[in-house]
Order: sequence, then structure tokens, then C-alpha cells
Amino acid sequence: MTALGPLMVDVAGLSLTPAESVRLQNPAVGGVILFARNFESTAQLTELTQAIRALRHPHLLIAVDQEGGRVQRFRTDGFVHLPPMGRLGELFQKDRQAGLLAAKSLGWLMATQLRMAGVDLSFAPVLDLQRGVSGVIGDRAFARDPAAIIALSIAWTLGMKDAGMAAVGKHFPGHGSIAEDSHIAHPVDPRSLATIEREDLRPFLALIERYIPALMLAHVVYPQIDDKPAGFSNVWVNTLLRQRWNYQGALFTDDLTMTAASTVGDITARVDAALSAGCDMALICNHPEWADEVLAHRKFNPDPLREVRLTHLIGHGFVPSPNRFMHDPRTIEAKLWAERLKDDRAGTNAGWFLNEE
Repeated sequence: MTALGPLMVDVAGLSLTPAESVRLQNPAVGGVILFARNFESTAQLTELTQAIRALRHPHLLIAVDQEGGRVQRFRTDGFVHLPPMGRLGELFQKDRQAGLLAAKSLGWLMATQLRMAGVDLSFAPVLDLQRGVSGVIGDRAFARDPAAIIALSIAWTLGMKDAGMAAVGKHFPGHGSIAEDSHIAHPVDPRSLATIEREDLRPFLALIERYIPALMLAHVVYPQIDDKPAGFSNVWVNTLLRQRWNYQGALFTDDLTMTAASTVGDITARVDAALSAGCDMALICNHPEWADEVLAHRKFNPDPLREVRLTHLIGHGFVPSPNRFMHDPRTIEAKLWAERLKDDRAGTNAGWFLNEE
């Protein structure tokens, strides 16, 4: 039995290459993140996840960004096109109960369809505020009002939980109030901790109180708190998250190949800094040569707490057959919500990251 290591990497295509199989068996690797380039059909995706699972025991965490709207990697061959979370916020504003029902229903649908294909984890929900400032967040966020985000995200995560999938709230401690996109720039939020706590942090703290199983940290610098981006900051991770707010769930970095992470150094320095700060898993996407560089130069000591946190994120419980899923009343209800909230604009104004293959 091989423990889950602290690195999450990706694969190039629709099936594993021999080199990828070797890389994924390295004990420092603990997970695989999939993209649109890894999807051709549900049958092909299932074969890919089965091949990944067969490499290790416990099997590697298999993750994807399947929020809905602009950020939904799998959209065809039976995968329901989910509305952006902002549409749920609009519905909630008009009819609170309908918004909550739709959020829980669509959270269940998203998670169930992924688990049927062998995917453990979707990096969702987005807990950032929609303040009309951040183009990279935009309608990926539920709403502007923290109270609305809290209510909708609780409903969404309950739907995921019913499907046997852990939720990952992002991007802690909040990316929605900064205009710069951390994929291509170096975002800085000059506000004080007290101000951020009153606004952007409220959804995260509410979900922490209810024990959301995992969080993803933002590559944003908050200079009044620390001079490092949050995912590399001992202040944010240990002093605040682990000690002040007593958070015991898993912590993921955002993609360490993003521009905003480059302030820390090369890829090895970024991984070292994130893990030293207290993150459990570091993401290296779209640069397999960088992943190999880290694997060649670093050995990671076992960490029982990290291993427990990550193992708890593996999908669990009942997975329906395609026929049972098709006729499940919850499926019918969720598809009706998706159709009602359909946004034909989704994907038409997305940056390179959001269209990333």
C-alpha cells in the first residue's frame, strides 16, 4: 500500500503513456487533475480513470474543475452542461427556496456524473465574492452578498456529499475583490485582515465552521497580513487557518505554474514553499517536465496527517448505474434546473485558463 504523496500532476491525452504511468507511480505523487483534453467520451474517460486507479492502492485522487459555466471540462456525451454559479445567485435573489433547491440538486448532479466516470473530486464550489471587479471570477461566484454565498454553497456541498464527493472551497481567502488574474499577473489585495474578515472571508469561515473537507488557496498577496501569496504563507496557513480558525481539512495550492506563483522562485522552490507553509497537495499543471524536475530533486517525508486528510477526499458510497441514474427522479429534477438556468453566454468570454484544454 502506497500513501498519497503531496503532488498533483496532469496527463497529456485520452489515455496514459508509459512515461505517465511511471510518473504516477512515484510515491511523491498523490493525485491527477484532468482537463478537457483528457475527455472524448464518457466511455473513454472511464477507461482513463480506471487505468489511473489501477496503478496504486489506495488509488490516486482524480480531480477536475467542473464548476459549471465557463469552467466545466466535460460537457458532451451525456454530461449535463451546468449553469455558472452566478445563475444560482440570481435565482436565489428572486426566490430563496428555489435557489437552495437548485444548488443542492445541481451539486448532486455534478458530483454523481463525475463519480460514475471514476472521478473523485471537483474543485468546487467557488466561495469568492462577485464584486464586479475580477474578470477571472465573474459569474463563477454565486453572488456579491456573503450571506447568499454561504446559503448557496452549503446547499451545493450537501448535494455533493449526497453523491459521495468531498467539496473543495476556493480561492481562500478570496479572489473576487482583485481585478488582476493570478494566471497571468501578480494580484495584490491591500486591505486589512479585519476588512477581509468582514467581507471575502465570511463564506470561507462559515464553511470551515461546518467542516468543508478541503480548500484551495489563492495566489494573491495580502501585504497587510504577509508578503507571500496565501498558498505560500505560514501566516495564512498555520497562524490563521490551522490555529486561529482550527481548520483540519486538506489544503490545495492553486496551479503552481501560474504567473502569480513565480514570485516564489522556480517550480521546486514553489513546491517547497507551499508544503513548508502547511499545504497538503501542490498542483503542477501543463508542465510535465517541471513535475519530473521536482520528482528528480526532492524526496518528501511521510506525513500521517496529510495522508489522512487526502485519503478522506476519495469518492465513497453508492455509484448508480447509467440506467438507474437516467431514471432517478433527482436526475430528472437536476436536468430541469440546468435547463431553466441555461446560460448561452457561458464560455464566450473566457480567458485562456478558462478554455484550457
